[in-house]
Amino acid sequence: MSETVKRRQGTKMVPAPSHGIIPERDLYAAPVLEARHLGIEFGGLKAVEDFNLIIGKTEIAGLIGPNGAGKTTVFNLLTKVYQPTMGTIMLNGRDLNGLNTVQANKLGIARTFQNIRLFDNMTVEDNVRIGLHNQIKYGMFTGILRLPGFWQGEKAQHEKALELLSIFDMQDLAKVQAGSLPYGAQRRLEIVRALATNPSLLLLDEPAAGMNPHETEELMNNIAKIRDQFQIAIMLIEHDMNLVMGVCEGICVLNYGRIIAKGTPDEIQSDPTVIEAYLGKKKEG
Repeated sequence: MSETVKRRQGTKMVPAPSHGIIPERDLYAAPVLEARHLGIEFGGLKAVEDFNLIIGKTEIAGLIGPNGAGKTTVFNLLTKVYQPTMGTIMLNGRDLNGLNTVQANKLGIARTFQNIRLFDNMTVEDNVRIGLHNQIKYGMFTGILRLPGFWQGEKAQHEKALELLSIFDMQDLAKVQAGSLPYGAQRRLEIVRALATNPSLLLLDEPAAGMNPHETEELMNNIAKIRDQFQIAIMLIEHDMNLVMGVCEGICVLNYGRIIAKGTPDEIQSDPTVIEAYLGKKKEG
């Protein structure tokens, strides 16, 4: 059993003021995310309905469900790719109503995607530096005229990019073209780029897709490492149940756009409603 799994199993989940559960260590800190009665309709079809969730300040949370359950739609709502038809999203106590994706990112929410979205023709380092754009300290004229402040900023960004890449031991690949990386390394680079935006909540959409068991085990340990190092919350959509049950502390199960269960990994694995959603109802007789 990995250290990550042992640590997850040692986490005590407790009731939160907003009728959810969060890790006990986060009980006296403001939750990073509160989604209240969130929903969206497309042409009269309710893709997500009455979605309520609270995530603790340093929680690793999971969002699971059968294919087509609405999981990625929830991520699109939380990151303001879609504007909800109903409900409220609070990020660090701030209402995201009316904000767009860029504004939500600046406030502290970042994500990766089901289908990798890197700038293939750019270097690994430059992909990370794109994520650092929020942290540029010099102004436009300083950049145009290449004043000392520009070069100081460039040096700081280079050092920060290498520091972030070192999380996945990728610093030696800084000058490599991103599109030439193996699939698993591209997945890791996308996570690093999201981290570069300095989020308080990191959303990972199927981060283990296409990875072999060794890479998945490594990813599980790195998710816990990122949480511990940056003291942020992480929420992931994932079909690999070994990863979900091994690293997530609280899990939310979605089916047909509605939450059917919430709880710890042990509670979710034994929930008959969840088992039915994944395996179908057992025929009688």
